[in-house]
Amino acid sequence: MTVTGAPIHTERLLRARLRALGVERGDVLLVHSSLRAVGPVAGGGAAVLRAVLGALGPSGTLVVPTFTARNSDTSPAYRDRVGGLTPEQVDQVREAMPPYDAERMPSDGVGVFPELVRGAPGALRSAHPQTSFAALGPYAEKVVSGHHRDNHLGEDSPLARLYELGARVLMLGTDWEACSAFHLAEYRVPEPPRRSYRCVVRDERGRRRWWEYEDVALRDGDFGALGADLERSAGAAAGVRSGRVGSAPARLVELTTAVDFAREWLVRHR
Repeated sequence: MTVTGAPIHTERLLRARLRALGVERGDVLLVHSSLRAVGPVAGGGAAVLRAVLGALGPSGTLVVPTFTARNSDTSPAYRDRVGGLTPEQVDQVREAMPPYDAERMPSDGVGVFPELVRGAPGALRSAHPQTSFAALGPYAEKVVSGHHRDNHLGEDSPLARLYELGARVLMLGTDWEACSAFHLAEYRVPEPPRRSYRCVVRDERGRRRWWEYEDVALRDGDFGALGADLERSAGAAAGVRSGRVGSAPARLVELTTAVDFAREWLVRHR
């Protein structure tokens, strides 16, 4: 089935391609995705979600990043937003920035698919006001609970729980730059650099307030090179598989493989 030469993919075919890639029933799967790269799908993004859940089966758990930047003034998104504004205009932007709300605040910069997961019945979301994750499935609560507000992507975050669970990472139409699992490795190098962050939250009484905290200084500018070296060094034998799902290039990698490789790579290259 095609429209002006572009194939329209079906849920059934997407599910079959995911299985062929190596996604198995019962997997715990962290997905970074671009629905645009997947191409036209009969049923749209909802059909892509059903395909992923169908490949995982009822015993599988789906996890996605639901990061937010609109409530922070220490994020690149904020700096882009206020560039060129007058001090008065900057004050207006800051006054209008909403506090984090795990139930209602949309994610930023991670694509459409995470929003479909976040809004799905039964989805749970972690409490971090900047780097939350949403999850569906039997291990959802284990993955998202205990996400400390001063620990973006380290030992007190869903990434560490995914590492413990032996999760896999599906890069669906995205490059290695989007692989959030690499950030866990940034916490595991000796004496990682730290910096201050600030965002808008609600306090115990529900009042809006600014909150400043210190955490590891996160960088992703070299994740493309890191991922390319991972593919060359590890390959399928070590848990990296590649193929196509719909029109998108796709990679499936063991999260432990990605994190352990990244830790050694970061020590050598940073």
